[in-house]
Amino acid sequence: MGYGKYLKVLYKNRESMKELGAVLMERKIAWRRQAPIVRVEHPTRPDKARQYGYKAKQGFIIARVMLRRGGLRKKRPSRGRKPAGMAIHSITSSKSIQRMAEERAQKKYPNLQVLASYWVLEDGKHKWFEVIMVDPQSPSIKSDKNVGWLATAHKGRVFRGLTPAGKTGRGLRNRGKGSERNRPSIRAKGRTAK
Repeated sequence: MGYGKYLKVLYKNRESMKELGAVLMERKIAWRRQAPIVRVEHPTRPDKARQYGYKAKQGFIIARVMLRRGGLRKKRPSRGRKPAGMAIHSITSSKSIQRMAEERAQKKYPNLQVLASYWVLEDGKHKWFEVIMVDPQSPSIKSDKNVGWLATAHKGRVFRGLTPAGKTGRGLRNRGKGSERNRPSIRAKGRTAK
């Protein structure tokens, strides 16, 4: 197995995550003190970054984004509803936290294009994602056969849900083998906020 496969196994296995416990704790302590959006020299998970098309060359930028965890903290209405319409169960945003991380990174660096993002770490209050960004003006990107199309792509692909996380949120990716529907029903877990 190569280095990337070992990393993949390490992050998938709960037993191996316990071995990483001390390293992860140090990272959490350090990252909590940093700004919400930080540019990083090297990806924390090179296997995931390479999976989404990252290359260690000019024009590729990694930004680590910290966001809060959990759903929308809405209070239960005190009056004027049927009990069924109180809508306190599973009130979540229609966008995933990962999509929000990509959008915030795009707003921070408007001259770059978001390629993809991946989960890095989480604790009780926060989640961290690393966003792979590309400079469309860079000559090394324009001449790259795999990501060169980003140089001519329209801006704001993040806000239109064209990244892998965006497509998942829009129900364009299969969730399981043999599943006919690509998304859960709108009322699968009670009422959801729009």
